[in-house]
Amino acid sequence: MEETIDLKEYIAIIRKKSPIIAIITVVAIAVSAAISFFLLSPVYQSKTTLIVSTNQPTEQQQVVTGDQLNVTQKLAITYGEIIKSRTVLEPVIEQLNLDLTYEEIANKITVSPVKDTQIISISVEDTNPKKAQDIANAIPGIFTAEAKRITNANSVEVIDAAVEPVNPIKPNKVMNVAIAAVLGAMIGLFVVFVIEYMDKKIKTPQDIEKHLGLPLLGVVPYENI
Repeated sequence: MEETIDLKEYIAIIRKKSPIIAIITVVAIAVSAAISFFLLSPVYQSKTTLIVSTNQPTEQQQVVTGDQLNVTQKLAITYGEIIKSRTVLEPVIEQLNLDLTYEEIANKITVSPVKDTQIISISVEDTNPKKAQDIANAIPGIFTAEAKRITNANSVEVIDAAVEPVNPIKPNKVMNVAIAAVLGAMIGLFVVFVIEYMDKKIKTPQDIEKHLGLPLLGVVPYENI
């Protein structure tokens, strides 16, 4: 019974202080919307996929063993490191005449080997969709020469060339606003309960018993004359 009463008290507090919760939630939504729609620059992503060919098995070795699969996976990881190396990216910067440092362009690139294959996915993110496409398409040509030099790869073929993206991948404006609404409501609830906890005023006859532990003998009615 005591838990039911406490729950009712919490609900009563929320109802009484609902304007505070609403104001904090609206402010959080407004701030998030302003940042997402006006301050954050849209980021575009362009992708290209490559396949790297190594020495092919002879007719007597057509069955692919587990060791060969492990070698293929390790080579895919090696190719990813080569793609993000200075040896590849600095020539890309020079070729495209980019106003970027090696660290800046490296942070824009994500290399993901496709499991159990020699296929590599390269994605480039940038606030300029055309620049993202140009970088993604410039990498394979320079990477080909380095892959052959370092790992004796036979060839590097582009499966899908990068195209200019139309829609940004971030910021996710709707998601940001939704998260802000939830956080705003949680902060509002926290503030309301803190205010209520700090308020030690005696407002009702029941507060005397609750806070002072004294029995209530009677109530003097108040009349506004």
